[in-house]
Amino acid sequence: MTLNLLYDLTICLYVLSVCGYFIDFLENNRRANRTAFWLLSIIWFLQCGIFIVKADYIGEFPILTITDGLFFLSWILVTLSLLINRLLRVDFFVFFTNLAGFVMMAISLFKPKDPVRDELSRHLMSDLLVIHITIAFLAYAVFTISFILSMMYLIEYHMLKQKKWGKRLVRFGSLSQIEKWSFLCNLVGVPLLLISLVLGIIRAYTVLADFSLLDPKVISSFLVITVYCLFLYQRLGKNVHGKPLTYWNAAGFLLVLINVFLSETLTNFHFW
Repeated sequence: MTLNLLYDLTICLYVLSVCGYFIDFLENNRRANRTAFWLLSIIWFLQCGIFIVKADYIGEFPILTITDGLFFLSWILVTLSLLINRLLRVDFFVFFTNLAGFVMMAISLFKPKDPVRDELSRHLMSDLLVIHITIAFLAYAVFTISFILSMMYLIEYHMLKQKKWGKRLVRFGSLSQIEKWSFLCNLVGVPLLLISLVLGIIRAYTVLADFSLLDPKVISSFLVITVYCLFLYQRLGKNVHGKPLTYWNAAGFLLVLINVFLSETLTNFHFW
């Protein structure tokens, strides 16, 4: 009952926060922006409370299923958006990230619970596996933020080309700043995902007798890393800037979505 109450309260506040940021986006309403920010701060504390209650109830870190994983991803997005907002002061970034986090949490709330058999749970729940999953979702979170920043870049670029001057354009921040932070997010996300994949493969070889590197889930993970490595090569090796990089970012993020949401149909051994 406590867990359900926390979920319901968090979703309601999330809706209000998204609405506040949307009003600010349309009307440049600073009061709505401040209210939405404080609501988002409360949401972060409520999500932490949900983690604690659920971990105490099931007796383990709640990340084994895709439902719990999406909730964890939502929590990471909220955390990073609050931190980056304090560092960058790019108002609309929090709005778009907040919207993505709300979608993740809503899916985790309304998606049917994922069963994990007891015998598999004993094998899956190990320190190595928890680290593998946690790092993977951290990588997915920074890739999501990088994609959001890329979309903001395209929106602002279009506004500049159309000569749509005004307060909204100024509050997007500079194009160079948005591009820089999008690049830095991918620069962090690639090694995180690579470490996670290596740990997952080591664990799978240890526990699963029929594990194969040709499993579609493993292949799709390597494809994600490959696309983002090509993104970094375009930026660092060929000194490419601007719109072409946003297309690489979009392709990489599309593969991330496939890797997360279609994992249950792609693999024979993965549950998230």
